[in-house]
Amino acid sequence: MTFVRGAQRAYSYGMTLSSMLVSRDSQEVGVLECILGGLHIGVTVESEFERARTRLAKSKIDALIVDCDMSGTPGFLRGLQCETATTTVPLLIVSGSAGRASLEGTGASFVFEKPISVEQAVHTLSAARNMILDGRLRYHRQKLHVPVTLSCGTGTSLEAELTNLSQGGAGLFSKQSVPVSETVRVSFALPGSKAPFKLIGRVAWTDREGNTGIRFVQVSRKTKRDLQLWLEKEYILGA
Repeated sequence: MTFVRGAQRAYSYGMTLSSMLVSRDSQEVGVLECILGGLHIGVTVESEFERARTRLAKSKIDALIVDCDMSGTPGFLRGLQCETATTTVPLLIVSGSAGRASLEGTGASFVFEKPISVEQAVHTLSAARNMILDGRLRYHRQKLHVPVTLSCGTGTSLEAELTNLSQGGAGLFSKQSVPVSETVRVSFALPGSKAPFKLIGRVAWTDREGNTGIRFVQVSRKTKRDLQLWLEKEYILGA
């Protein structure tokens, strides 16, 4: 089995992520529903593959969990691999009879075995949740309006307004122009954060209306982690 250990990133703001569990094992369903609820992931249970296919085609599902001991599982999984709509959905496999080698071609992101260990399932599902959030946040830009200071290589500094923020960069508005390709030190405080964020970026673009795009080029590990956690919280609150 493969387990990815890491910090559990669960917040008490409501369930904004969704999953589908395809299983007829009532004990398994009960355990997984409890764990998924604790991770603030909503879960829909389907006991028939055809109903699961229909729901997948019509609904946005963030994670799919399949019991491989159900009859017809190989055909269902082969069908998933042909569906472009589900190729980006993390697939989790639960198996009691099939060996790990027989599951290699299923496209599973994670595998865990029966009987389900609560501790191992928590680690596995936490890792899946983190994968989902990372994928969502990769292209997410959080809108905001906070002051930001830019320190340029020439030693000058200017005040601006941070208008959006992502893991890889920021957008800002300034009455003073900043040359494209200029390396700048970016400093700002985010609502609810205990310390200011300080990063090094490069000016990617500007326009005549005072808007500027900054691409982060040097971020400490701690700052990157703190920024990611802040973005996750804001994303979930605004979802």
